[in-house]
Amino acid sequence: MVSDMTGAARNAATAIQSAAIERELAALTPPEAVDPAAPILLFDSGVGGLTVLAEVRKALPAAPIIYAADTAGLPYGTKTEAQVAARVAGLLGRMTERFRPRLVCIACNTASTIALGMVREVLEVPIVGTVPAIKPAAEMTRTGVIGLLGTQATIRQAYVDRLEQAFAADKRLLRHGAPGLVEAAEAKLRGEPVDPALIRQAADALRGQPDGERIDTVVLACTHFPLVEAELAEAFGPGVSFVHGAQGIARQVARLVAGQEYSRQAPDLALFTGAGDVPDAYAAKLAQYGLMRIERF
Repeated sequence: MVSDMTGAARNAATAIQSAAIERELAALTPPEAVDPAAPILLFDSGVGGLTVLAEVRKALPAAPIIYAADTAGLPYGTKTEAQVAARVAGLLGRMTERFRPRLVCIACNTASTIALGMVREVLEVPIVGTVPAIKPAAEMTRTGVIGLLGTQATIRQAYVDRLEQAFAADKRLLRHGAPGLVEAAEAKLRGEPVDPALIRQAADALRGQPDGERIDTVVLACTHFPLVEAELAEAFGPGVSFVHGAQGIARQVARLVAGQEYSRQAPDLALFTGAGDVPDAYAAKLAQYGLMRIERF
């Protein structure tokens, strides 16, 4: 019996030693090199993710970029969770297979709050998501009343509930789904006039809720919404600050690709899903964001 126990202990010790050696060898093995031409892929339902791209450009000016806009699926905010999850996972699976990105950034709050976990499970590439900037808003507010503007799908997510409980439990968070702001942002990027009624409706919907008159900080929980921040600021009036997560997302992207080499072998690319020509007004704006090529996917 003693001999058997000693043998078992010896085997266990050998297994532990072998595992330790394997860990040491793994640590000494350099990670697989990233192709310097591999792009960072930013994905959004439309053009809102350009607000994230602008910050990524500042952090990583040499990095090749592909910006993918699922305009054929726009808007996401009125779709069911199952529809959004299936669409985002399917598109990103095909895009990563074709373009081999070094990292994927889901620059869309709705897609992130619904599909981020699923995408991380199926794609073997680093994934950065976008979440409502409730934590910094809670740190900024002086009155303790925060407004949150997002899509209808985003504001109802349990993920947002958890962010509120974790970072703003002692604050009052008023939410409003404002799909009209997506429409306004898309129109503005095309060079078309912004309908002031869409802006006023969003501001009034928050102000009209209990304690809404005390709002001093507004979370823009959709990457489209910073495109119309100036119009929102006018509608809300003085004393209101706006916060979104673009800078934080860019910092996380930069952290995950730190130390990698870059080689831009072709002008950066904008992809649009669906058929038809991309409006000329889009092309002019995309060029301002460094996206000099446009293709359909």
